[in-house]
Amino acid sequence: MIAVPRGVLATIRMHGRETYPEECCGGLLGEIGDGARVRIVRAERIPNVSREPRRRRFAVDPRDYLRLERRADELRLALVGFYHSHPDHPAAPSEYDREHAFPFLHYLILSVAGGRPGEATSWVLSEDRGAFEREELLVEAPEE
Repeated sequence: MIAVPRGVLATIRMHGRETYPEECCGGLLGEIGDGARVRIVRAERIPNVSREPRRRRFAVDPRDYLRLERRADELRLALVGFYHSHPDHPAAPSEYDREHAFPFLHYLILSVAGGRPGEATSWVLSEDRGAFEREELLVEAPEE
């Protein structure tokens, strides 16, 4: 299971809306707790540097990956994964996503239909890289 505060998910949804009809992407910084439960603390936007049409592809510059790792260290968090949007497509990983993902990281995918953010799902790539496994995405209410 992966937990995400409602405000962090709202940030990701806004990013997807702003970049539509292209895919947005960013890093997920968080904490790994007991039983390997992951809680996302913040989403960090990064540019989509894909050389292919960005409507169906995203790519992360290695320098942005390094920047995210450093930012996580500064905040005493971990880079637990990435998010990206699927414009006019379901919130499920594509074969391209599987081929470019790393096992053990979490991948939050946001469907954006006609510019409107929709369903968000989270996935982890199996250790053998053969398939994504969907994980429960718990949206946390704001603390009062």
